[in-house]
Amino acid sequence: MNADNHTHRLCVIIPTYNNAETIRQVIEDVRRYCNHVIVVNDGSTDATSDILQQMSQSVTVVAYGKNQGKGHALLEGFRKAKEMGFTHSITIDADGQHFAEDIPLFINEMNKCSEAIIVGSRNLTEKNMPRQNTFANRFSNFWFRLQTSINLPDTQSGYRLYALASLRWLRLITSRYEAELELLVFAAWAGVRIVSVPVRVYYPPADERVSHFRPVYDFVRISILNTILCLGALFYGYPRLLLRKITR
Repeated sequence: MNADNHTHRLCVIIPTYNNAETIRQVIEDVRRYCNHVIVVNDGSTDATSDILQQMSQSVTVVAYGKNQGKGHALLEGFRKAKEMGFTHSITIDADGQHFAEDIPLFINEMNKCSEAIIVGSRNLTEKNMPRQNTFANRFSNFWFRLQTSINLPDTQSGYRLYALASLRWLRLITSRYEAELELLVFAAWAGVRIVSVPVRVYYPPADERVSHFRPVYDFVRISILNTILCLGALFYGYPRLLLRKITR
C-alpha cells in the first residue's frame, strides 16, 4: 500500500532511547510499508547511535546528546516532519512491541477521516503483557474519559497516526512518556476527532524486556499531570467543548 497520495504525505516517526537490540529490525520492517522514516535519537548511550549512523542513507535522524524523554522526542519528530512537508505521521515504538504490518490499518482509517488522530488499540490480555501496564492503561483510560468524556480503549498506546495540522501546539506540560496522554487530551479539547483501530502487540518475556518505566516516580508524575488536566478540563476543556456544541 502506498503511504502517499495526491493530498496526503505520510512519514513514520520512531523515538528511541537505548534500543540497540531492536531499532534496526524496527526500521527495516517499517520501510516495507513507508519509505519516509524519521528516527529521533533521544540521547541514547548504547550502540543505537552507531546503528543509526550505518542506516543514515535510508532514514532521517534527529539526535541530541542528553535524554529528554519520549514527549520531547515526539515533538522534535513532529517539527521535523512538518519541516519536510509531511501532512501525517505514524508514531511507532522502537522496542519491537508493535507490528509494522499494521501500518495499512492506519492508512485505511486516515483515508476515511484525514483530520483524525488514530490510536492503535492493543489487546491488554496479550501473552507476557506486564501487569503494571494493564493497570496503568486502565487508570489512564479512566482519567482521559473524565477529562474529555471520550471513551478510548487504549490511551497509552504509542502506535498512532497524527494529522499534523491538528497539532497546532508543540509545547507540553511534561516531556516524558505520559506526554502522549496529554496530546490526546489537548486534541480532544480542540475538537479533533480521536478514533482507534485494533493492533497486535508483542511483549517478550520479562527477562528479555527493556523498560524505562519507574513505577513509583512515574506514577506520582502521572498523578500530578492528571490533576492539572482535570483542572484544565473544568475551567477550559469542557467550557470550550460546550461552546462548540452551542455554536453548531
